[in-house]
Amino acid sequence: MSLGQVVESHGVRLRPFRAEDVADVVDGLADPVSQRFMAGLPAPYTEIDARWWIDVGAPAVWTGGGAAYAVADPATDRLLGAVGLNNSAPARGEAMIGYWSRPAARGRGVASAATRALSEHAFATGTARLELLTYPENGPSQRVALAAGFRYEGQRRSAGAARDGGRHDLLAWVRVGGDPPGPVARLLPDLPDGVLTDQVVALRPLAPGDAELMYRLHSRPEVVANQAPPVPPTREAIERRCRLAESGWLTGEIARLLITDVASGEPAGSCGLSYTDVAGGEASVGYALLPDWRGRGYATRAVRLLAGWAFGPAGMARLTAGTVPDNTASHRVLERVGFEREALQRGRLPGLAGTRLDDLTFALLPTDLR
Repeated sequence: MSLGQVVESHGVRLRPFRAEDVADVVDGLADPVSQRFMAGLPAPYTEIDARWWIDVGAPAVWTGGGAAYAVADPATDRLLGAVGLNNSAPARGEAMIGYWSRPAARGRGVASAATRALSEHAFATGTARLELLTYPENGPSQRVALAAGFRYEGQRRSAGAARDGGRHDLLAWVRVGGDPPGPVARLLPDLPDGVLTDQVVALRPLAPGDAELMYRLHSRPEVVANQAPPVPPTREAIERRCRLAESGWLTGEIARLLITDVASGEPAGSCGLSYTDVAGGEASVGYALLPDWRGRGYATRAVRLLAGWAFGPAGMARLTAGTVPDNTASHRVLERVGFEREALQRGRLPGLAGTRLDDLTFALLPTDLR
């Protein structure tokens, strides 16, 4: 790739940075989102920093064998963001790709289009493998990766440097030259219109703001008693669970949802679904309700909605649910949805102080759903 080369594809223009881009670079990199998720940025980010990047930083990336493109609107040539390559390993045909967008350009597909454009240009000029790293909490960036054709490959522990001198994990997304063009098909698609509802209860994806409620729910003794091992979660663990809920959904690990009452909008509980056998199309469900909402059929409604989504848009073939043998209330919920008792697996689950718990398993097929 050469510094003066312009790439125009997927509705964006990739070109060198120019002096007149200073204000737009500041607009993009002084923004709180960029400051949070882009390591090494000066804080605050000023015009001096932007001029340094345009005059020194970006040219140095090119000299080092990478690429540093401004992403511009083809109609106006106004800067919308940036995309680039670094840590290139020509002998292996590998490079890392990264991007940022100005606040006004977010949500318009600019980052995805720029990443696709540069990826295809890189593959056409000799690169064989591209890696894209995201913070686990940065769901929007993970959506960019998926839309640009990058597949989730795993977690890279302590791969990122934090401002306080510590380390943090990063998620790795990879695209190779032979991958098909277009967005990656997800194991767990988004909910239609962001919600599942039967007009009595509604399910929506869990969010960071749900941490206090989730801690209150999952710390209740009767809820703890029906999980394995029966140990109350820490507040930190629940907060992390909520922060990473979107990432777990996007990587295909688990779909976590909040159950709400449609009439009042009040939260009633939570439920979730996670793959146990991707190749076999099998997943497991779980659920819990706050005391005030029990005995109203809300758990049954929630599980029925979740199962309908699993067998429909998610394309699953079989659902299971594991329960402790004496949790008869949960058994009734599952049976009302159509689950059938399938097996008692003795000593399958960890208990307290080295003990083991039995697991009574229920299963549901699409034709069983009531």
